[in-house]
Amino acid sequence: MASSSLFCTCPLQGAVSAPKTMKCYTDFLSNHSSLFKQSPDSGSHSRVLFNVKSINREQSGRLLPRNRVQCQALEVDNKSSILIGNKFQLDDVIEAQQFDRDILTAIFEVTREMERVEKNSHNSQILKGFLMATLFYEPSTRTRLSFESAMKRLGGEVLTTENAREFSSAAKGETLEDTIRTVEGYSDIIVMRHFESGAARRAAATASIPVINAGDGPGQHPTQALLDVYTIEREIGKLDGIKVGLVGDLANGRTVRSLAYLLSKYQDVKIYFVSPELVKMKDDIKDFLTLKGVKWEESGDLMEVASKCDVVYQTRIQRERFGERTDLYEEARGKYIVDGAVLGVMQKHAVVMHPLPRLDEITVDVDTDPRAAYFRQAKNGLYIRMALLKLLLVGW
Repeated sequence: MASSSLFCTCPLQGAVSAPKTMKCYTDFLSNHSSLFKQSPDSGSHSRVLFNVKSINREQSGRLLPRNRVQCQALEVDNKSSILIGNKFQLDDVIEAQQFDRDILTAIFEVTREMERVEKNSHNSQILKGFLMATLFYEPSTRTRLSFESAMKRLGGEVLTTENAREFSSAAKGETLEDTIRTVEGYSDIIVMRHFESGAARRAAATASIPVINAGDGPGQHPTQALLDVYTIEREIGKLDGIKVGLVGDLANGRTVRSLAYLLSKYQDVKIYFVSPELVKMKDDIKDFLTLKGVKWEESGDLMEVASKCDVVYQTRIQRERFGERTDLYEEARGKYIVDGAVLGVMQKHAVVMHPLPRLDEITVDVDTDPRAAYFRQAKNGLYIRMALLKLLLVGW
């Protein structure tokens, strides 16, 4: 889809309310429809994505005395079902099931715009005046740093707690709900990683500001899945009709669970599950895929699967999920390794992906092959998270 980097500032009369859900979007479209015009080119429509950068959201959601919004014009192919007047609502980002295909298309459109914004991010004021709090109860490198980088590159600020499980009041017994109620008083959006599945949903139910799930135990990691699907589209050139091999720790891997949910939105997708017996994909995902008509197959032969797939998505065996059962961990690890031999049977257009960090499940010699997409994949995480922060804080 063609897009324009044009930004315009449009004066609006009166104050604008900015509650958590950005429900003002629909009212904005109704009250200021004159701002939106169809492109003279019959092959496309012009959509104005407004960026209420001057609105400082407050917990009370009261009207603020600001009267200017920043408008970003994008040209959208007329095949898109996300057009002016259509509702785009993101309260929180908690699980992959929140997104349908049209919403994914729209998010990826904004993500492509963020790639251009990032190149000149020293001038960006899109999120000026906004504060993001990161609460990470589990270790993280890429997710935490990419969120913090995304916020700063859009002109926002960051409040961060690393290892919140040990270095926050959680160590004193404070409940998650009390922590969220406290932190939302200091910030405009919360990005949280937690060791318990379902913790992000609890946080979102408590907070009156947006919450983004940056991984909740063995549950889900929706922003990783978004960047994974975005990467597949960028690398392969399509999302319909692809074959994806999910390899490694599929029982505990929240990334593969979320990715499976998102892949179900596309047509003629087939998913192969390749894992040790101890960490096979759980039945809830397989049942969901069957319900949605998505073909899937379990296999013990990585070489055969790699020869068929457009994407080999490798994951590490997660030692932290085994507790004291190190014997089970040692039994599971090292069984499926992507190396030169696996590359040798892969198709020329296919790619190897990995949510990282890796241990020994992808050998370092694979890094120099152009089909090794995992570091490009990590970079795409910045763009996806820039897009999500923009959407959740200021809307279109």
